[in-house]
Amino acid sequence: MIAVTQLNGKQYWINPHQIEAIETNPDVTLIMLSGKHVIIREKPEEVIDRIVAYRRQIGAFKNEE
Repeated sequence: MIAVTQLNGKQYWINPHQIEAIETNPDVTLIMLSGKHVIIREKPEEVIDRIVAYRRQIGAFKNEE
């Protein structure tokens, strides 16, 4: 799970494997596989860095090399 922050400042954890797309319009919006839209404070690059760090932590890259 990765931490994200809603626009109201509330932080919560989200499963990065459920993110289908990231949009900027101008707020950063995570579009989930369920169709839900989550608007967050983080920049797309921050989210991607957190996803990569999470995947390293769980050893996901071993299967991708």
